[in-house]
Amino acid sequence: MTLFVRSTPPRNLYDCVSEGSAAIVIQKYSSSFGLASRLLGEPVRTHVRNIYALVRVADEVADNPDPAFGAEPRATLLSWLHEDVRHALRTGYSANLVVHAFARTAAEVGVDDRLVAPFFASMRMDLDTTSHTPESFARYVYGSAEVVGLMCLRAFLAAPDGPADRAAAYEALAPGARRLGAAFQKVNFLRDLADDHDVLRRDYFPGLVADRFCDADRDRILDDVDEDLAAADAVIPDLPPSSRRAVRAAHATFAELTCRLRRTSAAEIRRTRVRVPTPVKLRLAAGAIYGGRS
Repeated sequence: MTLFVRSTPPRNLYDCVSEGSAAIVIQKYSSSFGLASRLLGEPVRTHVRNIYALVRVADEVADNPDPAFGAEPRATLLSWLHEDVRHALRTGYSANLVVHAFARTAAEVGVDDRLVAPFFASMRMDLDTTSHTPESFARYVYGSAEVVGLMCLRAFLAAPDGPADRAAAYEALAPGARRLGAAFQKVNFLRDLADDHDVLRRDYFPGLVADRFCDADRDRILDDVDEDLAAADAVIPDLPPSSRRAVRAAHATFAELTCRLRRTSAAEIRRTRVRVPTPVKLRLAAGAIYGGRS
């Protein structure tokens, strides 16, 4: 498998504007990710923001709760977006600033449609899948979260301080990257249980009936998340230094979130979205910088 598909031309003003647009998307949509991304060294920080900005835009299309904006027009927009990304992967250019930024990153770090296609397949599943089997849940989590972890891993390994044998490092670290992405997604499903069921009419966890959600369901899900987080934590020390602190901070934030969810009753989770307060996020980020393993 080739990690690096082609070189990109030198950055120009349009490239800079596109990357700035991607940074704004992340800043507005995700305070946790925005904080963790600041710990990334360049050029990894820009690459990861470019990846997440595209993910965020596609997710917004799929999740638009406006009942007047039905599944068919959203499916059309997702198809247009995916085709634009495919074209940009071939040419290096797009009139969509976020897609243009993503394409530059993809060319530099080695992301291609083998990772992009499963992501868009999961976004399309959100348009017509209201409940999941174990098999469809695994496919959805792979496409919506695990491949994003793999895209970021390629950005980590392409850094100037990355390993000499990037292909071997990717094969070794990919399982951990997938587990971390899966953990993040499952935690978000759990804390978004109310909106997903009541507003978007989706039930992600197989066999889980939202109206009968109980503490045993909560603990079963979080036990699975804890296994994912433990598997991911084991490989963080093997990441390049330019990305290690940021990944450690993100891991610590979600580990904290799982602890808070365990202390929250199922009835409360069913009503509200559990969050990690900003001062705690800052403390965890500081711990990743000064107190974590090197």
